Amino acid sequence: MKWAEIERIQRLLSRERGTIVKDWGGRLAVALIYPNTYQVGMASLGFQSVYRLFNRHPHVVCERVFGQPNGPVIALESRRPLTDFDVLAFSVAFELDYFNVISLLLRAGIPLEAAERDAAWPPIIAGGPALSANPLPLADFVDAFVIGEAEPVIDPLIETLQEGVNRPRAELWTALARLPGVYVPHLSDMMPVKRQWVRDLDAHPTSTVVYTPDTAFGDMYLIEVARGCGRGCRFCMAGFTTRPKREHSVESVLEQAQTGLTHTTRIGLVGAAVSDYTQIDQLAPRLRELGAQISVSSLRVDPLPESLLQALAASGIQTLTLAPEAGSERLRAAINKGVTEADLLYAAERATHYKFRQLKLYFMIGLPGETDEDIVEIVRLCELVAGRFDGHLTVNITPFVPKAHTPFQWCSMAPLAQLDERLARLHSALKKQRIELRSESPRLAAVQGVLARGDRRLGRVLKQMEGKLSRWDEAVQQNGIDLQNYLTWSEEKSLPWAFIDTGVSLAHLRHEWARALRP
Repeated sequence: MKWAEIERIQRLLSRERGTIVKDWGGRLAVALIYPNTYQVGMASLGFQSVYRLFNRHPHVVCERVFGQPNGPVIALESRRPLTDFDVLAFSVAFELDYFNVISLLLRAGIPLEAAERDAAWPPIIAGGPALSANPLPLADFVDAFVIGEAEPVIDPLIETLQEGVNRPRAELWTALARLPGVYVPHLSDMMPVKRQWVRDLDAHPTSTVVYTPDTAFGDMYLIEVARGCGRGCRFCMAGFTTRPKREHSVESVLEQAQTGLTHTTRIGLVGAAVSDYTQIDQLAPRLRELGAQISVSSLRVDPLPESLLQALAASGIQTLTLAPEAGSERLRAAINKGVTEADLLYAAERATHYKFRQLKLYFMIGLPGETDEDIVEIVRLCELVAGRFDGHLTVNITPFVPKAHTPFQWCSMAPLAQLDERLARLHSALKKQRIELRSESPRLAAVQGVLARGDRRLGRVLKQMEGKLSRWDEAVQQNGIDLQNYLTWSEEKSLPWAFIDTGVSLAHLRHEWARALRP
């Protein structure tokens, strides 16, 4: 290992607080892998939570591995390579990180396909939001997937791994397949797998484990206040795959905040929509009484609690982020966003009242039923908001990607040419109004769209790419893959991921899809 890499790791560890270091003797060694950079991975409260869950077990040692693009594939805590571990556990939040999973395994010298690995190799377990919705593109490479939330699965998973990690791989697969919420592709392909979820959130406090300044939220102590969402926005995978909505009690959040305040004055509240937390009017002022400066992961404008705005302003927060998603009332109704133009203008006025310096608005283009007029409406709405907000307005545009287990899983993705043209129109129109516009790549969105509704055939493509996105087109072509098969859909088309039971019925999703199509 190069000395510069050793210094980089030592520097990261020296700036951490809460790092868990255990002796390996007699323990099951788990490498918890986030297939992206340290900065991205350590900003994930889910990743940190799984790190805590593994390490709370007395007979397990869990160390972190990140997908640094050029560095060696080693654990932070011990600098050991992946081949030294008993188990490799991937936490995968986004489809585009699938390429990094392949790259990490190749760089670590581990055979890619599960069928090629016997008991001499560590079994590979994987979970996370993207894979819980549709694990099939990575099914050839992973021994078992955890579908849903980790807390109900982790203890029986550890017990099974302890007993079977050194046995013939087929025996381990059989044992893993018996666990609720575990999908073993080589034994239970297309057999129903039920998503696991936590009933009582207070039994599982979820907050920052390792505090580090070397990440996007480095000045904050993150605390989950709620999980799931009952809003039913038809485009939102998280809204349908994390039901029902559950909340931590105020007392639990305050207790965690008191721990966090020993590290920092900034407390970051995490949830699908923190403004929907039913006790926010009680929580926000009590956090302020403790001396906390408050930040939030997300806000809705219906409601937009005054107590939360006051707490954010008093905490020195400079930016307020809102997501109208669509420009017209008609299209917002079609996606079931439930936000009116009046709501947004009121939010802009309150942002001015509390002297926020920046307002960010998030929109999608390529939504089902979108017309040229809807693009005009985005511009018009932004102009109206700019007229009510006395600060810097930033508009973020994201191409819509249909996701599994949502009412829009039957929706065809908008053609690249159309997305490019509409994005160019928005750039031109908003530039004239001196409104800053940021956008994501339509081409990358299309790749994500293929992976989000992909099947096992894409495994051949991922293997040939060897983790290099630049090889996508070549690998797709050489494997005879028709991308339109994944980008163009209808209700008559079978759903490869339908064997996963998220708890939301197919009949309900069809009903919501039909409602979205009504004029």
